[in-house]
This record gives sequence, C-alpha cells and structure tokens, in this order.
Amino acid sequence: MKNFVLIFLVTLVFTACNNKSDYKTITHNPIMYSNAVHELNQVVMGNNFSPIVASRNYAYAAIAGYEVMAAGTPVLYQSLAGQLKGLEKLPMPEDTANIDFPYAALVAYCMVGEAVTFPEGSLKEYTDSIRKIAIDHGMPSKMVAASDEFAKKIGTSIIAWSKKDNYAQTRSAEKYTVKDIPGRWVPTPPMYASAAEPHWMELRTMVLDSASQFRPSPPPTFNITDKKSEYYINLMMVKNAVDSLTDEQKHIANFWDDNPFKINVNGHAMFSTKKFSPPGHWMSIVGIANKTANADYATATYAYAKTAIALFDAFIHCWDAKYAYNTVRPETVINKYFDPNWRPLLQTPAFPEYTCGHSTISSSAAEVLTSVYGDNFAYTDSTELEFGIDNRKFTSFRQAADENNWARFYGGLHYHNSCITSTIKGKEVGNWVVTHLKMKK
Repeated sequence: MKNFVLIFLVTLVFTACNNKSDYKTITHNPIMYSNAVHELNQVVMGNNFSPIVASRNYAYAAIAGYEVMAAGTPVLYQSLAGQLKGLEKLPMPEDTANIDFPYAALVAYCMVGEAVTFPEGSLKEYTDSIRKIAIDHGMPSKMVAASDEFAKKIGTSIIAWSKKDNYAQTRSAEKYTVKDIPGRWVPTPPMYASAAEPHWMELRTMVLDSASQFRPSPPPTFNITDKKSEYYINLMMVKNAVDSLTDEQKHIANFWDDNPFKINVNGHAMFSTKKFSPPGHWMSIVGIANKTANADYATATYAYAKTAIALFDAFIHCWDAKYAYNTVRPETVINKYFDPNWRPLLQTPAFPEYTCGHSTISSSAAEVLTSVYGDNFAYTDSTELEFGIDNRKFTSFRQAADENNWARFYGGLHYHNSCITSTIKGKEVGNWVVTHLKMKK
C-alpha cells in the first residue's frame, strides 16, 4: 500500500538526523504536512469518494490544521471562527510553551480527515509514525501530550461543526428522477450510473452567501434541427474536436481527467481504475506550490485551507447550476441523433453537463492560490506521474485553470460554452473567498 511507502520514506529521511533532540527538524518541516494531505488523498481515492464529497473531506481537515497553526502564530494569522458559516469561537491553547503547533496541526488534520472519511483509523498509522519519529528525536513527553491534547480540542470542535452542514441529511434525500425529455440529462455509458449528489447545493456554504449566489444564465436552448443554432454549433464543436484530437490535446485531456473511478470494458469483462479526483489534484498542486515557494509550515497550512474552502464552495455553487438546468451530455445527444458508436475521449461522469465542475473548481482554486503566491508563479505539476501520465509545466495557476477548461472540451465531456461560463463563475467564487476571508493579519 502507498501509505506504507510514504511512512517508510518519511522514516528514511528523518532517521538520518543524528541529533536526537532535533525533533523540530521533523515536526516543523511542511513536507510532513503535505505527506498527510497525500495520505488523505489516498484514503479518499481508495474508498471511492466522489469528487464532490471529496471536497468536503479536504476542507474540514485543512481547516483543522490551519486553526491549530493560527492559534500558534496569532501575530500572522487569525482564526476563521466567526468568518465561516456556523463556526463559533474555538478553544485557545492553555500551555503554549509545551505545544509544538506544527506537530499538533498535523495531528488535528489527520484526526478530522479520519472523521469525515472512513474506515475509522485510516490515518492512524501515519499519525502514529510521525509521533514515534518526533519522540525518537527528542520531543519531550510533556510536549507530545500537550500538543496532542490541543489538536484533539480543535479537531473535536471542527468535527462537531462539520456535522451541522446538512451533509448527513442529504444521504437519505430523494434521488434524481430521470425523465425522457429532449435536452435533459440521462445516465451515460458504460455504467449508466444514477446522478451524483443531486442535493449537494443544500449543504451549508462556508463563505458564499448561498449556493445560488453566482448562478449562471441558462445554457443554449436544446436544438438539433437548426444547424445555425447556438446549441447545434456547440454540439458539433465537441464532436469535431474529439474526432480530430492531436497528441498534445489528448495529453491535456488525460492529464486533467482526474476520474476517481473509471470503468474499463474489455469484452464481457469490466474493471475499474482510480486516480485522484479534481479536488485531490488541486490539493496536490497546493503541495507542489508550497514546495516550489519553499513555504514555511504556517504558510503551507494557510494555502491548503484557503484552497480547500474555495473548492468546497465552488462545488456547491456548481451543483446548484447543474441541477437547476439538468443539461444533457454531448455523448447522449450525439449517440441518439448522429452516431450511436461515437464515444468521447474521456469517460462521461454521472451528473448533468452545465456547468462544468472541473472548470469551476479549478478557476476558483487558481484565484485563491494566486492570492497566496502571486500571478507569475511557474511550477511543474507532477500529480499524475503516479498514474502514468507525464508532467505539465505552467507559468501561473490561472494558466493551469485555463488549460483545464480546454481539457474538458477535448475530452468530449462538455460543450465549450459551458467551460467558458464555468471559468468565469469559478473565478467569481474564488474572488469572493479571497475578498471575504481574513486569514492573514
């Protein structure tokens, strides 16, 4: 399992420290926190969480880690209590001299990450390994206990807050009703799965006023008879693009595919392959940005939390639009009216087309990361290497989001007008988070 590999690598690196009292070399290294994020990414992927639900997993865990660091660096950072909806005043540290805040932040992150995912104890082995390494390198037992206690207080508070976001209620809500109406979404091959999370817009937003705050105008009216109609033109753009993709365009589409559960069909056999979902990809980009910028621990937790919050609210916003308009996918229309054997390059996800989730959340995340590290921030995105897909280089987060915009079109999943609208709306969500959250003092 990959978590064992990570634990081994972390142990290998830090056992090279011969100074047994140099625990700060370990606990204050932001790579440790990034490894914890990667571990949560593995848990989310391994347990088949949808991209929508995954955004919730990442957000609450990242907020817990940030709140610990904010308490430990009050001159630079401030709590999100009173800023995020429903988040009330959090516990304050009582024994600051004996709390290692970076270590406590990691423990809180893992504690909440476990609580909002499953199975129970999914991150325990990683947390225990870090605790053991810290102790072996001289962290006093009193400091370990005080740090663990404060992490538990913050984690418990964040978990209690998370349980009031209406997520549990949506687990038993009414399923999407499939109707045979031209232009309305229906399940797509090969799984023909039910529509994912039709009640996600009912979750409590964190920063947005409401799920519908930035709801876009309706998409082009369904029309396959008038070749000059906006809808027909956009539909043919998808078909023609997929039918004539270059190798570079295929690489772009596959790089941003981020399908967490792809069904592969080979004759009568079916098997699944997994990758990080769209929010997991952006959590990975945050880690790459932190490493590229040589960020300190507090900045790293700040970047993770701010991005995760933007991703969470962007999904709620996007799902409000998806189920307000229930737009049919290009694959469905092309198969029914033009070519029954046509397939997009990528596998069509199980929810309405308009607007594009990946484009929306990518643009939102890009705006937030730009607010942290600036607009001209060059980096190499190596997220997909572990899934056999080559790296891509970007000169800015916004350039990455724009490329993702094209990727969903090249993949045959979205009409291009949807991607354009999604990018605009994602930026609005991201800017709202940037302007309304006060995290740095």
